[in-house]
Amino acid sequence: MQRHPPGFRGLALALALLTAAVGLSVVLGMLLFWLIQSRIPELPAYYLLATISVALLPLLLLFRRRFPFLADWYYLLPATLFLLAFTVYPIVLTMGLAFTNFSGQNYGRPDRATETAVTYQAPATLQFASDPVKALSCDQSCVGRQVEVYQGNDRSRLKIVAESADSLTLNRAPSFEPNPERGQLYVARINNFRFIGLGNFTFILSSASTALWPVFRWNVIFAAGSVIMTALLGLLLGVVLNDSKLRFRNFYRTALIISWALPNIITIQMWNALLNQQFGAINRLLGLLGVYSIPWLTQTEWAKLGILLVNLWLGFPFMMTATLGALSTIPNELYESAQIDGASPWQAFRGITLPLLRTAFTPILLTSFAFNFNNFNLIYLLLPQGGPAVPGGLPTANSTDILISWAYKTAFRSEGGSAYGLGSAIALIIFVVTVGISVFNFRITGAFKEERR
Repeated sequence: MQRHPPGFRGLALALALLTAAVGLSVVLGMLLFWLIQSRIPELPAYYLLATISVALLPLLLLFRRRFPFLADWYYLLPATLFLLAFTVYPIVLTMGLAFTNFSGQNYGRPDRATETAVTYQAPATLQFASDPVKALSCDQSCVGRQVEVYQGNDRSRLKIVAESADSLTLNRAPSFEPNPERGQLYVARINNFRFIGLGNFTFILSSASTALWPVFRWNVIFAAGSVIMTALLGLLLGVVLNDSKLRFRNFYRTALIISWALPNIITIQMWNALLNQQFGAINRLLGLLGVYSIPWLTQTEWAKLGILLVNLWLGFPFMMTATLGALSTIPNELYESAQIDGASPWQAFRGITLPLLRTAFTPILLTSFAFNFNNFNLIYLLLPQGGPAVPGGLPTANSTDILISWAYKTAFRSEGGSAYGLGSAIALIIFVVTVGISVFNFRITGAFKEERR
């Protein structure tokens, strides 16, 4: 029986063989799908997955017989494929789009919504009915590029050529025969999708004073403030509810965890109604106490405070539960010894509880910071427009937007077309920051340290 090669060489060989098996199955599956589709034209495209699976199974058996050590890797293959398809591929795609001008207008295909008429002028050319520079939004740089020409249901790809220094026409491919009976010829506007290098990042930095830095600063304040507030309240409630002498403490634990158990979308929408300046229950209650109506969702400072308070309501049950779990691991003998030595409750808390909680709470606090740094649900559901607009700022980066909501609004709600490339660039910045937080978390918690025996 063939043994697994040791060390990195064995790992590389196993990954190479699995990659070869999957790649070969994709090729064979596509060929099988096209063969079946030639006989059954209405075959749905998703049947391609079935043909690839049919090709993959015998290949895995063949590789298993030739390389027996691969059997152990087959258990990881489904998880690896899902990881590649739903994690690695989106990351690679996002990184690629971040360096392009990909958007709702520039998406790599000619835009038929802005068709331009062309006329048949000569045996070899088709002349634009209007100024080609205005029609195609380009000049001589478009020479050599392809556009799609329509006549009825017929479509052909023709190439732009230059008849003179200031005139653009279309060459007529031998297979394209204009038919006057089928109506006017139309050419779809050429698409300007292209690689722009660091253009998106240059734009982000150029608007740093009005978009990037304000959004990033509020993002850090929001994440850090949420962690501090929820940790302090959760720690206080956890210590109180951990007292065995407290009556009905199980009832209090159940009642206080309700806000964590309810779906966020319901809780946040409820708070949106409660914080309404004119009709919200909170302002009505404050009005009975003689307090002027507070613009919770319409004024920048109050909107930020409202977000922090709502996130406190959503987040403190987790910290309370974590505190109760950590306190249950502290032996009671330590407190009894401290009491015998004459220590006060505060001294026992400061000398026993806090030091022992620090080890358990450090990774929890760092993980909570990373979560709140990308807490899209709260920001988007509570203030879908991102709060009050910033004077002189971008329409997609309002006063309560964080990086992730800015990226979403840029990619899917930009004025004049969704700016997927620019949104991907913002997402790439978030990815780098989140990875940095994770690495810091691992270093603090010692996850990178190898245990020595």
